[in-house]
This record gives sequence, C-alpha cells and structure tokens, in this order.
Amino acid sequence: MTFFDLLAQYPPAFVASAFILGLIVGSFLNVLIHRLPTMLERDWQAEARQILSLPAAPEQPRYNLMFPPSECPHCAHRIRAWENLPLISYLFLRGRCSSCKSTISPRYPLIELASAGLTAFIAWHFGFGWAALSVMLLSWGLLAMSLIDADHQLLPDVLVLPLLWLGLIVNAFGLFVPLQEAIWGAVAGYLCLWSVSWVYKLITGRDGMGQGDFKLLAMLGAWGGWQILPLTVLMSSLVGAVLGLLLLRLSNRDTSTQIPFGPYLAIAGWIALLWGGQITTSYLQLSGLR
Repeated sequence: MTFFDLLAQYPPAFVASAFILGLIVGSFLNVLIHRLPTMLERDWQAEARQILSLPAAPEQPRYNLMFPPSECPHCAHRIRAWENLPLISYLFLRGRCSSCKSTISPRYPLIELASAGLTAFIAWHFGFGWAALSVMLLSWGLLAMSLIDADHQLLPDVLVLPLLWLGLIVNAFGLFVPLQEAIWGAVAGYLCLWSVSWVYKLITGRDGMGQGDFKLLAMLGAWGGWQILPLTVLMSSLVGAVLGLLLLRLSNRDTSTQIPFGPYLAIAGWIALLWGGQITTSYLQLSGLR
C-alpha cells in the first residue's frame, strides 16, 4: 500500500496530513504576505524609471521570497532552522526572540494555524481527491490575498490571475461546475463590480473600488460559476458594511476612509463555493418561494 492509498482509504490520516501540510504552507504564507508587496513596489519603481527615462536607482540588496533569510526585526538575529518550525517554535520560545527576547507578533502563528485549520477542514469536507487539492490551493491564495489587501489595499495580479486560470482549468474537467458556467462566471464577476464602480465614479467623480476587486470576483466566478456570484456579493456587502463601519468607529476614522473589500469577497466566495447551493435552497424554503 502506497502513502496515497493510505490517505485515500483512511480519512483521519488524510485530515491529519492536511493539517501538517497547512502548517508548513502557513509558514510560507507569512513570508509571502510580508515580502510580496515590497517586491512588487520595487518592480513598479524600476518600471516607472524606465518609462520616464530616469536614471536607474542605486542597486539594492537582493530581496525575494527566498533571500535574505528571515531575521528578527528588532535585533536582526537570523532565524535558525529549529526556530522556524511552524507553530511549534513559537510555543517553545514562548512568543519571544531567542536572542533579544523581544515579543514575536502572534499574527505569525495565527496565520499558520488558520492555514492548517482550513486545509484540514477541506480534507474532511471533500475527502481525498482532486477537489480537495484544488480548493486547498484556492484557500491558501485567498488567505494570502486577504491579508495583503488588509495591510496594503492591494490584490496582486500575480496571485489573482493564476488562480483565475486554475479555476477555469479545473472546471474544464467539470470538477465544480461545467466549463461554460465557469467562463460566464468569470465574465459576470468582473463586469458586475466594474459596472458598480463605473456608476459610482460617474456620480461622485471618485473611484469607489479597486480593479483588484473586479478580478477577484471574476476569479471566484471561474471556480463556482455565475450561480455563486449573487450570494457572494450579498454576503460580502452586508458583512463589509457592518464590520467596516464598526472598525471605523473603533479607530475614530472618518467614514470616507477607504476600506479593503477583498477580504470580505474572499470569505463570502469561499463559503458560496462550498455551500452556496444549500444556503440558497434554505433561504428559498424559509421565504416560501420554493
């Protein structure tokens, strides 16, 4: 019996393996979330200098997802391999740097735990197979995009577009919806928010939504088809309005402050992909429409 046969025949083994895999991926997501915006900013600055025919900027130290090695932001202590074990190192070190004893943000283990929990749940929900693997990839991408958008109000194309194409590819095999519905889901998802933003700008003269949100909803439509779009938009708008106003009140910021919409779209789209049909059916039954 191979390892994959074991995972297929024993669901608890698959769920446990998925949890461990999620912890490892979560550790990588911490690096991605922290470094990708800086990498993109450097690329944009270099491109702008070329377009404007400006002298090249002084050469900067290499900076990517692999280099330089992770280090403590307080004392620049280089993180050793045993200090970089997902979740375990944080607990062993009691949330402090081994060198300067400064507090390590609990955000890092929480992201690792969120990734592990999502991955394990997907393994339990779908069972061993391509559906579970594909939704794991989608979930990791949505988690990274949500946190980057929350920090920088940015939904990077380098994350959104590959997942959009992946959604169309998996549905070319009918994994979640027929390919035709996936294509129209991508088209309708983009045009839906683009139309709202265009009307808002026409009335107010201001941009009401970033183009990254258009692409994110198009990506969700490519995975779940056009059917999940109404529920996704409704849930994300309601939750975004309530939580957004609450956060503005708690932080004493003006109501004109821009709020990232990507995290709400990501959460609503993920829920709609997994349970959209059941939620819609239950609503119609309760309202007496079915």
